[in-house]
Amino acid sequence: MIPSSYPPKDEIARLTAKMLLDIEAVHLNADDPFTLASGLPSPTYIDCRKLISFPRIRSTLMDFLTVTVMRDAGLEAFDNIAGGETAGIPFAALVAERMALPMTYVRKKPKGYGRNARIEGAMSEGQSVLLVEDLTTDGGSKLSFVDAIRETGATCGHTAVLFSYGIFPETEKTLSDHGVTLHALCTWWDVLAEAKTSGRFDEQTLIEVESFLNAPRAWQEARQSGLA
Repeated sequence: MIPSSYPPKDEIARLTAKMLLDIEAVHLNADDPFTLASGLPSPTYIDCRKLISFPRIRSTLMDFLTVTVMRDAGLEAFDNIAGGETAGIPFAALVAERMALPMTYVRKKPKGYGRNARIEGAMSEGQSVLLVEDLTTDGGSKLSFVDAIRETGATCGHTAVLFSYGIFPETEKTLSDHGVTLHALCTWWDVLAEAKTSGRFDEQTLIEVESFLNAPRAWQEARQSGLA
């Protein structure tokens, strides 16, 4: 069913951050930083995949994602909802169900046998496709999925995520230069604000996290060089 309520963006961001903290999808550790897919250190880590195991929160956030996309892009903007392998697949299915639209998914690379396809499901030339993922850091990983969608003759000018890091200035430019608009429910800034009010983490950890969010590249370089 298509959601009919439209909470304000700032309230969606606050509630999303709270729910991610509630299910312990948010991890903060400045003393022993996490290693990101890029190989760079970070005092923050988020696991949006955990949402699939919490049906009430999952349902609420899928409602939020659906209404955000419909509000920002239009009620009739899309013909097909595509999930990126693998984290985006369940979320794309849930959004597609709410919007009463076909669902497909995009492989990271051709599977290497059979049709050697990257698109699974029915996607056709001329369709307007929304790419759904769990999160984005700098936006770069989305481009390959967008290109695979466009190779079918469909268009893809929007991607929707539950979480955007919100700390890398190049993210929206990277996507915009590729003709893609980003829609996200919340960022690390929203999570930090909620974490400060919740008392879930000690003050020194939050100070270090805020230092990272204000200057992530400098924080990472200092950690790698052993200056921190």
